[in-house]
Amino acid sequence: MTRIKCCGMTRVEDALLAAHLGADAIGLVFTARSRRQVALARAREIVAALPPFVSSVALFMDDEVSLVRQVIEEVQPDMLQFHGSEKEDWCVQFGRPFLKAIAMGEGTAALSRLHDYAHAAGLLLDGHGFGEAGGSGKGFDWSLLPAGLAQPVVLAGGLNPDNVADAVRAVRPWAVDVASGVESAPGIKDPHKLAAFIRAVRATDAA
Repeated sequence: MTRIKCCGMTRVEDALLAAHLGADAIGLVFTARSRRQVALARAREIVAALPPFVSSVALFMDDEVSLVRQVIEEVQPDMLQFHGSEKEDWCVQFGRPFLKAIAMGEGTAALSRLHDYAHAAGLLLDGHGFGEAGGSGKGFDWSLLPAGLAQPVVLAGGLNPDNVADAVRAVRPWAVDVASGVESAPGIKDPHKLAAFIRAVRATDAA
């Protein structure tokens, strides 16, 4: 079964809706570079409201160690996600499971980085270019992905209710990650798009 992560949550009601529709994880963005940045107090409210077995993921992008440690202490996310140029030894210092985003917008130049994070719990493959922020809605060429990667693949980048079924069939990822593709505005989820996205993933799995 393909897992589903809904990222860029800024409201309790959106996180709860995603969970009740069947999402496996929600993402909270803490880097100031993102239009979906969430305040610590709101993040705590969202995490506290989540039902059992729905994971919370805290996203950073080349942020200070102090911010990551503050989020860990105050929000208690289940997992970290690093979206910038962080090296593996930087990512592992927090002693928490983490996803490492790989900017696949560079095309074949990005492929070497797929092997740089042996301790990552998974690799999140996004469509933006190296050094750019995620959540851009940009896709990438799925055929670039090599077979047999050692870690679970979380597919992101331009996914929406209309193309996610094709993405799941083409890549067979461990999980899909969506942000802009189910929004009415940055950080505000559209209930109909969110429901359609999750329904499309589940229908594809069932088929």
